[in-house]
Amino acid sequence: MNKSAIATTKAPGAIGPYSQGITIGELVYTSGQLPINVETGAMPETIEEQTKQSLENVKAILEQSGSSMDKVIKTTVFLSDMNDFAKMNEIYSSFFTEPYPARSAVQVARLPKDAKVEIEVIALA
Repeated sequence: MNKSAIATTKAPGAIGPYSQGITIGELVYTSGQLPINVETGAMPETIEEQTKQSLENVKAILEQSGSSMDKVIKTTVFLSDMNDFAKMNEIYSSFFTEPYPARSAVQVARLPKDAKVEIEVIALA
């Protein structure tokens, strides 16, 4: 199977040797998306705003690949503080409909740029 990189200016560019996303076969894999607003380069303050921005970045990459949030089958949410889980979940739930994607949510010691959240997904192409 051939794999191809996904690149869009509607989400933050890769800051290292990785792609914003990869399509291989019938699947799309996004890299973890920090809550960086591509227009301003800034990160919002609250976990709610950060969750929304991370998912907007994921959405932009999926749309660039021809996929969509409705085709997401698995997500991974990285939180810097598990106490933010309920607030993150409230915003997260507004981006998906039933049947909801499978999900893992973990607390990590630290995220790049000291973000509160980073989200990656696997979707059908």
